[in-house]
Amino acid sequence: MAVLENKIDFSVVLTVKNANPNGDPLNGNRPRESYDGYGEISDVCIKRKIRNRLQDMGEKIFVQSDDRCDDGCGSLKIRADNNEALNKLGKKPNREEYLKTACKEWFDVRAFGQVFALKGETKGSGLSIPIRGPVSIQMAQSVSPIDICTNKITSSVNNDKDIFKGELDSNRMGDKHYVDFGLYVFHGSINVQLAEKTGFSTEDADKIKLALETLFENDCSSARPEGSMEIRRVYWYKHDCKTPKYTSAKVHRLLHIEPLNDRPKCFEDFKITVDALEGLTPEVFES
Repeated sequence: MAVLENKIDFSVVLTVKNANPNGDPLNGNRPRESYDGYGEISDVCIKRKIRNRLQDMGEKIFVQSDDRCDDGCGSLKIRADNNEALNKLGKKPNREEYLKTACKEWFDVRAFGQVFALKGETKGSGLSIPIRGPVSIQMAQSVSPIDICTNKITSSVNNDKDIFKGELDSNRMGDKHYVDFGLYVFHGSINVQLAEKTGFSTEDADKIKLALETLFENDCSSARPEGSMEIRRVYWYKHDCKTPKYTSAKVHRLLHIEPLNDRPKCFEDFKITVDALEGLTPEVFES
């Protein structure tokens, strides 16, 4: 596979309707929002979904979620310790060889990076191998403030108490929070210099693009019903060299989204325009 030779920037537009795109565990699992009421989706959440899609495509993933574990390894340490290619490097591996091997074994390691902490035989003899990945993802934020709705829910089964004795379990009552509608945007980039170090290829970049276009496939849950979250646009900018004259920040500013009314409730309630840069035309995915 040819190592990536052209820097890539991208912008992604998505909609949320009656769903919780990213719950905040420190706030009762309410959808994340800024202090001024704008919805947020963390970069960690987005990367998790990208990893899941890549796993669906048959790629080997190092940071797997528990419900998607496909190799029987219950932790990152076990997964690394059980890898045959890494074991061949010995107990005191060369740092560069370990980095190249780990990047070759797992897609998400060569894409997003990873820190491998190796325990030594004696105290203080361990080895830490940080890997910087070329793919960076920013946090998603809604274009306009969101309205968070809450429904009271009850379980159909009593957990602890005996309802036939007139006893009710207080845990039967709960809250379900969701965003009635929101249009979110996030940006990202793929750095060529870091791609050269991890072996991230042009084919890998194409798979990232496909993962972004299908980000919410196989992602449904009670908090995110099928069809409640949708990728509406992906703007994919492929520069003509490793270090282009346009910065990522300037490319990301090309996208402008304006609400057409005070309370937008659908994708059509927004006006989307994209400025032009000489010599840089995006490939656009529209759903």
